[in-house]
Amino acid sequence: MTHTVLRIDASARHEGSESRALTQRIIDRLSPNTVIHRDLAVAVPAIDADWLTANWTPAADRSEAQREKLALSTTLIDEIKAADTIVIGTPIYNFSIPASLKAWIDQIARAGETFQYSEAGPKGLLTGKRAIVAIASGGTQVGSDIDFASGYLRHILGFIGITDVQFVPADQLMVDADASHAKADAALQALAA
Repeated sequence: MTHTVLRIDASARHEGSESRALTQRIIDRLSPNTVIHRDLAVAVPAIDADWLTANWTPAADRSEAQREKLALSTTLIDEIKAADTIVIGTPIYNFSIPASLKAWIDQIARAGETFQYSEAGPKGLLTGKRAIVAIASGGTQVGSDIDFASGYLRHILGFIGITDVQFVPADQLMVDADASHAKADAALQALAA
């Protein structure tokens, strides 16, 4: 059985990044057949007025410039649609996710593509997928009142249909690195391959 993983790395750092190292350990544990890698240290552009206009123009009516404006978004959506499991490695910056990860989310959360509105409210279209989030922080405890990253990620992934979300936290690294690594190791070992 084939298994495709979309790996999202959101840390601005490559060397010494706890979230990148933890993400690699998750990938190794999953042993996927295919890994699609999206490194958000290479900036994903923020959406702007032209992007919004292109997005809300019916596909059949879009100009060539509008199709080009949405091309990266479409590629990012194709990547997430192709994956069975999405592995997101992110630090917590200033109590939340990095701007690069938010930009990626803005590009993939598109009505008619990854969610749709109905009389019953929004419905996610990316069902049947799993997400694993490797999350690192210097001082913020994952799940605490000052953690605005994990709750947001769980919500936005559910919004697009991905409700099987697990966290592998290496949090409070500057408080007690050994305890943080032990906590991450335990969460990693508890993951089903």
